Amino acid sequence: MEEKNKKVEEVMKGEVDHEKWVCDSSTDSKGRVPLRASTGVWKASLFIIAIEFSERLSYFGLATSLIIYLTRVIHQDLDTAAKSVNYWTGVTTLMPLLGGFLADAYLGRFSTVLLSSIIYLLGLMLLLMSRTIQGLRPCAAETCQEPRKVHEVVFFLAIYLISIGTGGHKPALESFGADQFDDDHAEERIKKMSFFNWWNFGLCCGLFLAVTLVVYVQEHAGWGAADIILIGVMSCSLMIFLIGRPFYRYRKPTGSPLTPMLQVLVAAIRNRNIPFPSDSAELYEAPVFGKSQGRLLCHSDKLKFLDKATIVADKGIPFEEQSPWKLATITKVEETKLMVNMIPIWLSCLVFGITVAQTTTFFIKQGTVMDRRITYNFSLPPPSIFAISAVGMIFSVIIYDRILVPILRKVTGNARGMSILRRIGIGMVFGIAAMVTAALVERKRLHMVQRHKTSLHMSVFWLAPQFFIIGFGDGFTLVGLQEYFYDQVPDSMRSLGIGLYLSVIGAGNFLSSFLISIIDNVTEKHSGKPWVGKDLNSSRLDYFYWLLAVLVTGNLCVYVFLARCYSYKNVKPRTSGAVVDYESKD
Repeated sequence: MEEKNKKVEEVMKGEVDHEKWVCDSSTDSKGRVPLRASTGVWKASLFIIAIEFSERLSYFGLATSLIIYLTRVIHQDLDTAAKSVNYWTGVTTLMPLLGGFLADAYLGRFSTVLLSSIIYLLGLMLLLMSRTIQGLRPCAAETCQEPRKVHEVVFFLAIYLISIGTGGHKPALESFGADQFDDDHAEERIKKMSFFNWWNFGLCCGLFLAVTLVVYVQEHAGWGAADIILIGVMSCSLMIFLIGRPFYRYRKPTGSPLTPMLQVLVAAIRNRNIPFPSDSAELYEAPVFGKSQGRLLCHSDKLKFLDKATIVADKGIPFEEQSPWKLATITKVEETKLMVNMIPIWLSCLVFGITVAQTTTFFIKQGTVMDRRITYNFSLPPPSIFAISAVGMIFSVIIYDRILVPILRKVTGNARGMSILRRIGIGMVFGIAAMVTAALVERKRLHMVQRHKTSLHMSVFWLAPQFFIIGFGDGFTLVGLQEYFYDQVPDSMRSLGIGLYLSVIGAGNFLSSFLISIIDNVTEKHSGKPWVGKDLNSSRLDYFYWLLAVLVTGNLCVYVFLARCYSYKNVKPRTSGAVVDYESKD
């Protein structure tokens, strides 16, 4: 304990060897200042990527076949099934907001991952029970026209329990993985820029196996057999995660991250009538080596009203004794500005979230009414076509990380290669291309239905271009969103930041359901026939895809304007080797 206190004092005074020790407020498994050589970086993050692989295997094994299960087994019509999938996906990707908040404020990221993994496993076990226990199965016979109500109740309870598990698992695990890299160490910071790319590589590998191996087992051996595989893989990866415990770097929860923002707002309102000092250096900031969890931020001129919170109203009282509701540091004010500036960017990404929602609903359902034969004896399960999206994302991540970034670093001098927001915008362009391609393919399929009364003579691989394009674009947009919301939030809110990224997809799914309802009501009143009917052949999904392409194009124009006005986080270097979070305007 004495040695630990001594090391902490050295860190506070800035007298520690930053090449030997990690001085970013993290600790090792025994609560000590971490030794750089034996903790963190890839030796730790590979354990974390392993459990992400298994979680994505489980999630996509369920998500990509959900619309098939709802229409085939529970006998929902296309419109109802699509909305059910969107609601479940929406809840699953909005829950990380709560999970991220709890991880940052109270539980800590490691504990949140552990607890949520157990809840996730319980959900998978309940799902297995709903499909194998005689009294909980859809019906007593192999096939039935209407499933038992008890099966529906237990089935939906199971998948929403998985949603709760995902809510804690996703934001805490990804931010915990990124925490293994020290932002104040130049070499580790460069590696951290690659972390999100390789994180998504592991994610895509899990996705690929989910929509090939797991879906094949669902199709040929039964839903229960697939659930057993998912439970086994998730259990093994949880043990692997625990084995890596000595190598991890940990961050202690800091209490509610929303309280300091509220304090800044209250202090700014209280000091609204006090004039600004002539020298901005007089604004209050904590000592460089004070007991702060995060790094110190540079002062900016945006949202200047909030700077009122940093004005020292009563200079007769020592700074450390003044109420945080009357005086805030520059860093706390700048962190509040960061969160306010993120709101327009978050809103401008929601339309892209609607396009992502189509991949697990209408894209998959289209595959069920097309020719899926690979050989005379083998047909491709409908969700397996989603594997092409995973391949597109893997290609995108590898090309970006291994080819584009090294070239762009030399050309632009930017350590990232290109700015985060520019990367996101490029992915949105691919989203437009995917919707245009989907509209053209669906129009061709409907023409075949008009001529032959069926589209079973049209190969399912006509869907490959739209899956590949949107997957390739996800390698830019989704990876960029992960990096943006992790990197640009305050250091104490990084799990919540990942939750904000996932909420883009969640809100996009709810907006997709809302948009479908509006379009159906309007088109049915106008022409007597809704665009999204009870089945694909009576629907006009091509019109729906064209509408999405127009919406994403208009949204991209707004996004580009907002990105050009955005100012990135600017961090004061703590050591000579630090790399400041600064990027040129987009």
